[in-house]
Amino acid sequence: MTITLPTELPADAPIVTRDVTLASLSEEVSGRVLANRAPRWWWIGFGISFTLFLLLVIAMTWLFVNGIGVWGVNIPVAWGLALAEYVWWIALASGGTIVSALFFLTGSPWRSATNRIAESMLLSAVPCAGLMPIMHLGRPGLFYWLFPYSNVMGVWPQARSPLWWDFICIVCYMLMSLMYFYAGLIPDLATVRDLAKSRGKQILYGILALGWRGSTREWQNQRTVYAIMSAIMAPMVVSVHSVVGLDFAGGLTPGWHDTQFPPYFFFGAVISGTAVIIMLTILVRWGYSLQNVLTEYHLNAMAKVMLVGSLMLAYAYVWEAFGPIYGSEVADKTEFMQRVFGFTSPAFWSEKILTVVIPQLLWLPFVRRNQALLVAISTGVIVGMWQERFVFVTSATEHNYMPSYWGVFFPTFWDWATLAGTIGLFLTLFFLFLRFVPIVSIAEMREVVQKENGR
Repeated sequence: MTITLPTELPADAPIVTRDVTLASLSEEVSGRVLANRAPRWWWIGFGISFTLFLLLVIAMTWLFVNGIGVWGVNIPVAWGLALAEYVWWIALASGGTIVSALFFLTGSPWRSATNRIAESMLLSAVPCAGLMPIMHLGRPGLFYWLFPYSNVMGVWPQARSPLWWDFICIVCYMLMSLMYFYAGLIPDLATVRDLAKSRGKQILYGILALGWRGSTREWQNQRTVYAIMSAIMAPMVVSVHSVVGLDFAGGLTPGWHDTQFPPYFFFGAVISGTAVIIMLTILVRWGYSLQNVLTEYHLNAMAKVMLVGSLMLAYAYVWEAFGPIYGSEVADKTEFMQRVFGFTSPAFWSEKILTVVIPQLLWLPFVRRNQALLVAISTGVIVGMWQERFVFVTSATEHNYMPSYWGVFFPTFWDWATLAGTIGLFLTLFFLFLRFVPIVSIAEMREVVQKENGR
């Protein structure tokens, strides 16, 4: 007996299975929200996540009492894991916007089933990113001084400071993301309201639905607003991550002063954000038994996006090496060689393998549709991107222009506790989204179902 591996999805492969109808779609997705009790796997995942979140609360309390000296930061490495994880988390959040907004503008049909997962992931990751610069402040309790507010002393934030750039970007990005998420959620909240049996849930989701009745005028207004906001969010995600890249490019530190970092960081956002969305999609697909809605078509499409992100990142890695090797700046070349062959070399090479080499398996169609392989590759990508941020942030400050200031960064227990705690915060928020909002866009999937059933 011979075993033949599947080659590619047929050209007419359905986005949803034939047994999905408009009524079954609404009942199946809304039923997860309206269920009186969450499934056991949800409670297990939420319990582990909330425990890690409590670790973050303890770590932040210890930090506020004792200062950032509890971390491994010192001279010369004044930026440690907190800033590396800030870039990492904002990249994960940006990936959610790329899938939701950018692919809405391109009219990609697979986006309809995954956009709510991407947007929930975005809203769960942004708070984790926003906490990092605040905790890194010498006086985090006064973070509100970053607001451009008028005061009697006439003291305004330093507009030339990357810290202020980040603050403005994070605030604008968070507010726009919330509005974008809510604009697409309103019709689904009305569906949950209409299917709810208990009076309390009818009132709750009725208030959240803002009196939506599904009239032609309401649909026209909602789609117009959603399209406009998608057109705003798509360039905003590019600008947000470009500003993060300019934080480093604007400095004179060896290894940072490079014009390629805005696109370089955006490439990293594409691959890392897509990797998280793939993992969460597989979780939702398995946990809520939505194999008929989240099909192999969606996994195959997102795997292709991750493959494109890997190729773009490989291009950025080539130029990352070309600059210091071809250039005449001795400090840049020394810092790069130390990154490649010095203390951080294991993390440097493993990140390249995890984010560039292994994802090339996605050229094979059967790999793109194998859930176990996708989870393994996506996990490697996420770990590799964290290593990239860690190496990038710490190695440049470990070897600056003054050899007498050279040193090595060693994370402390509280560094790792903060990382584990932010992961707990992220997962806690995502599990709450899973429980209380339709995790698949019912309104958009109805259009897909109509097209599929009408063929």
